[in-house]
Amino acid sequence: MRLQAILSALHSLTVFEGENPEITSIEHDTRRVKKGSLFVCVKGYTVDGHDFAKKAVALGAAAILAEKPMNVGVPVFVVRDTKRAMAVVADAFYNHPTQKLKLIGITGTNGKTTTSHLLEKIFQDEHVETGLIGTMYTKIGDKKAETKNTTPDSVTLQQIFHQMTQVQVDTAIMEVSSHALELGRVHGCDYDIAVFTNLTQDHLDFHGTMERYKFAKSLFFSQLGNAYLDNRPKYAVLNADDEATEDFIKATAAHILTYGIDREADIMAKNISIHSSGTQFTLVTGGREQTVNLQLIGKFSVYNVLAAIGASLCAGVNLDSIIQSLESVQGVAGRFELVQGGQDFTVIVDYAHTPDSLENVLKTVREFAHKKIFVIVGCGGDRDKTKRPIMAKIALEWATDPIFTSDNPRSENPAQILRDMEEGVHEKNYQVIEDRKEAIEYAISAATSGDVILIAGKGHETYQIIGDQVLDFDDRMVAKEAILRNRK
Repeated sequence: MRLQAILSALHSLTVFEGENPEITSIEHDTRRVKKGSLFVCVKGYTVDGHDFAKKAVALGAAAILAEKPMNVGVPVFVVRDTKRAMAVVADAFYNHPTQKLKLIGITGTNGKTTTSHLLEKIFQDEHVETGLIGTMYTKIGDKKAETKNTTPDSVTLQQIFHQMTQVQVDTAIMEVSSHALELGRVHGCDYDIAVFTNLTQDHLDFHGTMERYKFAKSLFFSQLGNAYLDNRPKYAVLNADDEATEDFIKATAAHILTYGIDREADIMAKNISIHSSGTQFTLVTGGREQTVNLQLIGKFSVYNVLAAIGASLCAGVNLDSIIQSLESVQGVAGRFELVQGGQDFTVIVDYAHTPDSLENVLKTVREFAHKKIFVIVGCGGDRDKTKRPIMAKIALEWATDPIFTSDNPRSENPAQILRDMEEGVHEKNYQVIEDRKEAIEYAISAATSGDVILIAGKGHETYQIIGDQVLDFDDRMVAKEAILRNRK
């Protein structure tokens, strides 16, 4: 595509004159620049892309998109905000791919990954070709690739969506983070269905306050647009039990579908029964009641299932088919995942890394645990410090044997993170074992028949970030190895 054709999408008042080269890609990282690239100068937290413009040209960039004039030997187009402009030109360059897909986005503090995988299962059972973008990976059809962020930058997103259209993906499902909404990464994404799971404390290191965090989430629903199109209606699927939903209803003009347990909603779960191998509840919607038997465990799983039901109904899937798919789901990696090694106690690995998610998982464990409950929990470095004492307090409240340990300390001193956690508790009925591997091994050696061990915080992750090192570390593998050693 020619440069001027791409830039015409900006509708800028700035007049562009000069060469009109063929653009082969859009990049904001010089490591990806090739001959014919349009290089976008983005100001980041630690580096300014404008400082790399000359390097980009040396690597073959044919043009530069910047926030100030520069003399670098190729055409330079100046805009007020390159992040915003980057989303526009990426959408144009890849020929508006999300307009060719049914796009479902899921936002919320907890439950995004599980809900997205439930939806993937439902659509695949309907023989619909799907794409998935989220915390664990990007998946196009059956092919998986790693993702750096829950929601990639705008250029990467449009490129992924373009790849999906090339292999006849019909429905794309993606997790939408508050960071992505605040930073405009999802500008240009034409969502059909927007799902809200819940809003609890997280990411205050980035947003500052819960009000700012909630505002970032509200952008998702306001950006669904104002038009009521018969051929492409927009839906907001909202958790009626979360107070933020009232604000999101005001923020959007889209059709509203609510789900919940405690408050009246369009889709409801009643008579919830939780046991060690699954959950049963009565689904109430559309004037009918139906028993649902899940292999998933916990009240939080019921919320995720209700969200998936709502989004699937909006997409036109038959309710009986939805329930059949959901009842066949055995679980999602790192989400209340059982670790089996022939032991006579229960070991669970879960991604719970926020106060609300930790409390929800421990409450669920309480539903079926009859003896000791060990919880191994830490808090990530370079992240919201205010949740550290809260996490510790929850661990002491709901577990009999809390163990505080490291969880991706990054550039922070692990011992200081643990001291921050200890400020939230006054009792002494907990242990501090800084080394995560040692903490897991201790709990497994101390557990007896009928006990439950919850290893919280990292879930599906296969690494531990200590300083500037990314080390191999998988809670599930460490736990299983310890179980097998302990049995011997």
